[in-house]
Amino acid sequence: MYRIKTLAVCAQPWTARVLASAGTPECTAVILSKRNAVTKHSFLNGTSSVYEEEMYEAWKRDPNSVHKSWDAYFSNDFIYQPPPSISSSLSVPTSTATAAPTSRAETELDIIQHQNIQRLIRAYQVRGHLNSQLDPLEIGSGHVSEEQLGLALQLFDIGEKDLDKEYILPPVTAVGGQEAKLQGAEILNRMKSIYCGTIGIEYMHINNVEQCDWLREKFETPGIKESTTEEKKLLLARLIRAEGLEEFFAKKWPSEKRFGLEGCEVLIPGLKTIIDVSSDLGVDTFIVGMPHRGRLNVLANVCRKPLAKIICQFHSNIKPAEEGSGDVKYHLGTFVERENRMTNKQVKIAVCANPSHLEAVGPVVQGKTRAEQYYRGDKQGKKVMSILMHGDAAFAGQGVVYETFHLSDLPAYTTHGTIHVVVNNQIGFTTDPRMSRSSPYSTDVARVVNAPIFHVNADYPEDVNYACKIAAEWRATFQKDVVIDLVGYRRYGHNEIDQPMFTQPLMYKKINQQTTVKVKYAQHLLNTGVVTEEELKAEEQKYQKILEEGNVLAKQETAMHNRDWLDSPWKNFFEHKDPMQRPETGINLKTLQHIAKVVNSPPPDKEFKVHPGILRILKSGRDMEKEKMADWALGEKLALGSLLMEGYHVRLSGQDSERGTFSHRHSVIHDQDRDKKFYVPLNHLNDSQAHFTVCNSSLSEYAVLGFEVGYAQTNPNSLVIWEAQFGDFANTAQCIIDQFISSGQDKWMRQLGIVLFLPHGMEGMGPEHSSARLERFLQMCNDDSDLFPKIDADFVMQQLHEINMIVVNCTTPANLFHVIRRQIYLPFRKPLIMMSPKSLLRHPMARSKFDEMIEGTKFRRLIPEEGGAQEDPTSVEKLLFCTGKVYYELVKERQANNLDEKVAIARIEQISPFPFDLVQEECNKYSSAKICWVQEEHKNQGAWSYIQPRLDTVLRKTTRRDKGAVRYIGRPSAASPACGNKRMHEDERNVFLRTAFELND
Repeated sequence: MYRIKTLAVCAQPWTARVLASAGTPECTAVILSKRNAVTKHSFLNGTSSVYEEEMYEAWKRDPNSVHKSWDAYFSNDFIYQPPPSISSSLSVPTSTATAAPTSRAETELDIIQHQNIQRLIRAYQVRGHLNSQLDPLEIGSGHVSEEQLGLALQLFDIGEKDLDKEYILPPVTAVGGQEAKLQGAEILNRMKSIYCGTIGIEYMHINNVEQCDWLREKFETPGIKESTTEEKKLLLARLIRAEGLEEFFAKKWPSEKRFGLEGCEVLIPGLKTIIDVSSDLGVDTFIVGMPHRGRLNVLANVCRKPLAKIICQFHSNIKPAEEGSGDVKYHLGTFVERENRMTNKQVKIAVCANPSHLEAVGPVVQGKTRAEQYYRGDKQGKKVMSILMHGDAAFAGQGVVYETFHLSDLPAYTTHGTIHVVVNNQIGFTTDPRMSRSSPYSTDVARVVNAPIFHVNADYPEDVNYACKIAAEWRATFQKDVVIDLVGYRRYGHNEIDQPMFTQPLMYKKINQQTTVKVKYAQHLLNTGVVTEEELKAEEQKYQKILEEGNVLAKQETAMHNRDWLDSPWKNFFEHKDPMQRPETGINLKTLQHIAKVVNSPPPDKEFKVHPGILRILKSGRDMEKEKMADWALGEKLALGSLLMEGYHVRLSGQDSERGTFSHRHSVIHDQDRDKKFYVPLNHLNDSQAHFTVCNSSLSEYAVLGFEVGYAQTNPNSLVIWEAQFGDFANTAQCIIDQFISSGQDKWMRQLGIVLFLPHGMEGMGPEHSSARLERFLQMCNDDSDLFPKIDADFVMQQLHEINMIVVNCTTPANLFHVIRRQIYLPFRKPLIMMSPKSLLRHPMARSKFDEMIEGTKFRRLIPEEGGAQEDPTSVEKLLFCTGKVYYELVKERQANNLDEKVAIARIEQISPFPFDLVQEECNKYSSAKICWVQEEHKNQGAWSYIQPRLDTVLRKTTRRDKGAVRYIGRPSAASPACGNKRMHEDERNVFLRTAFELND
């Protein structure tokens, strides 16, 4: 076997075939034997090989020690250029074969020409999409030359004569199919057809060779995109339905907003193809999220929701059957279970309800999908998958899209691949793309997770169909995200009564001349003999008849039922339950002791090295267990552990939630010597328990809270908790709180049991680490401050049933324990907003006895004065109402002033719904005392604005002679949640504490 002296020649395995064709077959074995060491992606995909690294090290020591080709490569920033000459180092023995002799110069030239062709192929793979014909309106085509795009032949030293020659195809392309050689002109034509046609493929940013090769084969193999006659007929039928529905709505209700799909009707057959292919590959459940545009068409033609249920939404005389605000028709969701006619398999499709915050539903869909996968044991997403649709402007402009993408591969959040479809209208309301994004494509954000992106001209249905087919296969093969950028247009304005000519006159002149995609495709099939005029008319009339029949049935509807629009109905959850039945939340002492013992024991593995600090915490917990006492962390673990032992799945997520931001939880114990070795005590309570999931989230609030909302929507018999690192950070997730948590039931009949832990408390830590903005949550609560309710046996449950969300600020571990357990045992579901403490986590007074958590005990909505003041209520001069940790500061100040018998302090633990009955009892009890509200927050913040009118309402219903206004004690109004100076913080606190105990004020 001969040795090759020129490593530049050996660096690319396919070069052996070039040398062999030039009369040097004896070189082939040497080079191919190095194929694994010098991989084909060394030069082509930007990853280094063993040989490249060796050559680079030698070059760094002495540039003259390597061949000129390597010197040129490294000197030019790792960009290959043919060296001036390689003849000095090329030593190729003369072949003894009968082939015609070839000179060294001819061999050298042949190699360089092959390399130039390879560089050309690579250029089209990387940049060809930039020259693809994507715009049906042809507004932006032809603005960039091939030279600017790096695709001009002269850039590769390829002349017209070179295109007449045959070239051996490199292994990094499938453009030849079964052919080993192709003429240069044919290679160029095929590359242009593949990469610069009506599909633009972006995939060369993916750093995985197997995935790149897979995509190349799917798009480069000759003839692979051809559709059968039956596929073409099916595609036409689906287009007829997509366009027919929009025409029907436009004709019947021309002045109604519906956010139609005109200009991108091909979305409907595309989605159906995704579902068909995925169903064939084993998926039976699809969770779908989308904005308003095209929603009614998707519901009708993809989900096959009964047309009468959709059409009746247009009839203004039909009233809702249930209470609540309801929502506009293009925000509503649905759930259907039907047979897929292409695969004859049952499929479930849920389209999630979504507000006008267009991308807010994205993380919700992902959370819902993850939950479905969890409950079905679908660990690879083979059965359940998500599909997300986007507008181009929102996809580029909404930061939650980026946040959601970054959940895609996180162990506790992945859904094993999502298919994203961008309905690209090339405009955002009235904003041109050049004003709405800085990137060439609206989809560039998807590159951060190495997702392939298929840009498709929406006027070419067969190309759209193929891209959707490959997207479904990609997701099934690699369990990774993929994006389809469907480039079309918007035939009308932002809504049907908007005038787009005001702002985009040139675009809409083009659009007004544009033939619809259905008409174009139908004419194409007529011209090619695939369908006849009679078949076309029959298909159109068939669907028109279906629409008219749906309209007749819609007129028979007497009321709109919100249950028809639920995206995930909870089967059997509400059956046989009395909504007024107050749940029992206490448990037996032995269970409490067992949980406390397990969670405070080190891992049973003797080789597991626990941090000394954790060992001390565990010992402290065991000491509390012996004393039958719990601090905040243990109270939480007792609540969660008991639910787990009763079979309820618990999921807790947030930034640093495993340990707890304030290092109090330590729900995951890490081995100090072994990576990825950890122990979760709450998953070792007994053999029959449910699973406890605790996870540190990405540094996101918006997407992560949305994810947990979706997770909580799926199964009511689970406890889902999101914890903010600091309560203040929830403001970044305010959209999810406003749109899904506080108003979701009213708008969409969507009950939700999610729990929010929001660390809250004025600790002198500055503006951003003090307030969870309690006032905002209370302002969103829907109870009436001026209405004193009827106090009877059902009062407590009636309040909880009618409130839109529950807001608590607990001061004891026992109350924390009960309110968490109550969340599961309520016969309905309401969001729970908990002002979680910081200093109380370790406060010596914030302790609870196990006796406060055993059977017969319950959550205390208000904890009254339990000290000396309650022994002689008539002598009490001040009654202080408060909530949260300020209670302990008030107790300390009262003791310092020896006023235990003169000042009573009552803690309101459940702020909303307001405990009118218990507050009334306290006011009547201390009939001579002045009533004050004390808070540590500023006057325009905290609970005061919520508390004041309700206390006034209570006072009007008391037996007290003095029914005057309640006095406020606390910090004055301020713009900032807290001061940033520790001394100033203490001075402010001392002032209001002193004021609270002035009896002669």
